[in-house]
Amino acid sequence: MMNQKMKIASLGLQHVLAMYAGAVIVPLIVGAALKLTPEQLTYLVSIDIMMCGAATLLQVIKNRFFGIGLPVVLGCTFTAVGPIIAIGGQYGISSVYGAILVSGAFVFIISKFFGKLARFFPPVVTGSVVTIIGITLIPVAMNNAAGGQGAPDFGALDNIALAFCTLLFIIILYKFFTGFIRSISILLGLAAGTIAAFFMGKVDFSAIGQASILHYPKPFYFGMPTFDATAILTMILVALVSLVESTGVYYAVGDICGSQVKQEDLAKGYRAEGLAIMLGGLFNAFPYTAYSQNVGLLQLSGVRSKNVIYTMGTMLILIGFVPKIGALTTIIPSAVLGGAMIAMFGMVVASGIKMLSKIEFASQENLLIVACAIAMGMGVTAVPDLFAKLPESLKILTGNGIVAGSLTAILLNIIFNIVPSRVKLKQIQFAERKAS
Repeated sequence: MMNQKMKIASLGLQHVLAMYAGAVIVPLIVGAALKLTPEQLTYLVSIDIMMCGAATLLQVIKNRFFGIGLPVVLGCTFTAVGPIIAIGGQYGISSVYGAILVSGAFVFIISKFFGKLARFFPPVVTGSVVTIIGITLIPVAMNNAAGGQGAPDFGALDNIALAFCTLLFIIILYKFFTGFIRSISILLGLAAGTIAAFFMGKVDFSAIGQASILHYPKPFYFGMPTFDATAILTMILVALVSLVESTGVYYAVGDICGSQVKQEDLAKGYRAEGLAIMLGGLFNAFPYTAYSQNVGLLQLSGVRSKNVIYTMGTMLILIGFVPKIGALTTIIPSAVLGGAMIAMFGMVVASGIKMLSKIEFASQENLLIVACAIAMGMGVTAVPDLFAKLPESLKILTGNGIVAGSLTAILLNIIFNIVPSRVKLKQIQFAERKAS
């Protein structure tokens, strides 16, 4: 009995390690971009870890209202990083959490109907959106690799060396290892880079000393949320893209576990994600989505027990109550973080390209959709004053590169793919009726 419990605990810890780097690097990137204080950053990391555990339990505990009931792990979605940085920079952090709250409520409301909406988000749309988000994040990685924007030693050779040595270490782990070591290569790269930075005198441990031993989650830690239409629309688009990705994870886990995922199960899964996103907004954490890296671990370990995921979720919640653990991650120097970001943000772009590889590029229409969406997204990001003289109501759609690019992809997909297919279907039905 004891051996069984030890086995479940060790497997749960393995799942924690597999998703930990992804879970902590999001608040580290966002916190650095929004210039949070060490105390605020420690809270953000700790509450994010805790909410990852809570979100996972919401998904695994199946009941008549929510939860897909499969060993699915939820974590903060990387797709939201660029939009959160953009919203926080333009409207303030309170607007970020207002947008997250509304997007979570939106997901909860449409959970029953999302299956019908999914046709508006085929790979040509989701791939374009994810590619745009990834490309907009690259400058963030490069600024951190140079030491952090505004740093007195920005661009110093020791910062560049730290960043690219961290990146090289991650690449070496990917090249020479497989399985679990490869799955935590980012985490190991951050650890190795921080150790090297310590010997260079670039690590400040004061945040750990100042952090309390225990803390409790505080609703609206960063202040009462504010609601801006552009910010809300941006986060809703991010949530919809995340739902499309999560759907693939649900089916993959269902296949691994030999369980048929029905429409009702999908609705409960989406509802659990909506609740998780609202929790993230309430406690000032992040939007949450199904983590694909843990699917690989399920396949690799061969253990599909929900008890392992229950244990893992509980571990994350307990870790989140200890700010000193969260503070440990905040000592990572910006240059080390930048080196890891180059790999991670590059993977976001690569994920977008992988999604796009599923479409038929022999179709000139699909080529035009991708071309216009990415060009619009990058154009508005590079020249933010392009639509400055438009009415405020239209700026909601044009003031943000991710929103502009996403809506371009959705609209062109309707024009080139959905409308013609419906017309063709009606023509076939008319011909069949005429023949009969």
